[in-house]
Amino acid sequence: MFSSVRSFVLAAGIAALLLTACGAPSQPAAGTQPPELRLGYYANLTHAPALVGVHDGYFQHELGGVALKANVFNAGPDAVTALLSNSIDATYVGPNPAINAFIQSHGEAIRIVSGATSGGAELVVNDSIHSRADLKGKTLSSPQLGNTQDIALRWWLKQQGYDVNAQGGGEVKIVPQDNASTLTAFEAGRIDGAWEPEPWATRLVLEGKGHVLVDERSLWPGGQFTTVMLAVRTDFLKRYPTTVAHLLAGQLEAIDFMQQSPTQAQKDANAQITSITGKALRDATIAAAWPNMTFTMDPIAASLKTSADHAFQLGLLKDENLDGIYSIAILNDVLVAAGRPTVVAS
Repeated sequence: MFSSVRSFVLAAGIAALLLTACGAPSQPAAGTQPPELRLGYYANLTHAPALVGVHDGYFQHELGGVALKANVFNAGPDAVTALLSNSIDATYVGPNPAINAFIQSHGEAIRIVSGATSGGAELVVNDSIHSRADLKGKTLSSPQLGNTQDIALRWWLKQQGYDVNAQGGGEVKIVPQDNASTLTAFEAGRIDGAWEPEPWATRLVLEGKGHVLVDERSLWPGGQFTTVMLAVRTDFLKRYPTTVAHLLAGQLEAIDFMQQSPTQAQKDANAQITSITGKALRDATIAAAWPNMTFTMDPIAASLKTSADHAFQLGLLKDENLDGIYSIAILNDVLVAAGRPTVVAS
């Protein structure tokens, strides 16, 4: 099914994309590919399309002679810093770090080329908290200041009437820290809860004996919102659209496999996490977390605008103009080649 992707894309969207780049210096001919593609992702289950794509070789198979060089990050701000500094070419990332990178570069540096995951984020709290009213004076964590879950936590608290600020103070104290430290702090009673992505939210429940106060899906229309997307440096996208098409074809294959064989996909994602962290997740953790996520090529673009508005109103984003952040022509070419419905960027 996917063997037609290369020829289809070259005949359709690639030529049009290259025409838009006319005038840029040293544009390679259509079909030219780089020696390697440096791809970023996290050892989180929300990044399962990347975990499976790397582990099972879907990316490398489609990339052919282009070597895949994987880079692992803890949270989005670190990943987009690497993207902006030309340390990587593409990365799986959450909405708010991608938005920040786009705004900071005045709309020049990155483009979102695909979705990857919807859902998979919850606010987990200890037994002293049973409602929003119990949060006053408590300490909560998020993975990193300005990352997707951090914005979601701060916005939700604001909607509940709590005063929070970027310094972590206010009626509810927020302590951004890496996911592993959050679990340790929660188990030790140093924090009262955290807004975390999977598998960390489920680990807080199963290992930390917490419970879910807010499933973020309940806050979005239809329960669908973009959690992880694929972002590419704009200059790489213009120079090597064929390579991006192959990467997207590999992601589509990975997601198809994940949907058709979820049990094996969970094992493969866990194997990749183990190779990164040196420690496997419990089978029960993955089994409990997996249904909380939807893996999709659709970027669910409408939710991105909402995330940007939230970050802007919280004072963590200077501008909310996202015109041009999406470039999904290649994605739609790949989807058409595979006989799938196209997606929209609005």
